[in-house]
Amino acid sequence: MAYAVALIHEEDNRSFGVSFPDFPDCHSAATNLNDAIARAAVALAAHVKNLDEHKMPILRTLDDIRRTQELHEAIIAAVPVEMPGKPVPVQITLNEHLLAALDRAARAAGVTRSEKIAEAIRASLKV
Repeated sequence: MAYAVALIHEEDNRSFGVSFPDFPDCHSAATNLNDAIARAAVALAAHVKNLDEHKMPILRTLDDIRRTQELHEAIIAAVPVEMPGKPVPVQITLNEHLLAALDRAARAAGVTRSEKIAEAIRASLKV
């Protein structure tokens, strides 16, 4: 799991706007700080999911961001984000019946065997 730096600005003591320096087109807002962070995580996940792989930024550290821009009294938060990675081939061994069940489930879901395995791993690790 990676973390993106979020800048949260309180606006007129009524709401909180959230922006991401590494994702300039991604914004969110809410009427309280907790909701602002939660909504920011949802907005960021959707934004990353829709980005072209060639436009995927490299996440910078807070120190790197501070070197390039003024933060102007921003509240700083680290928002978790699952960045897409390059597929890496692996070799595993499964019981033949488990493999057959996996293949049936993958076909029924309209995904590949690898996608079904990744889904199960995410669920097991809660990531």
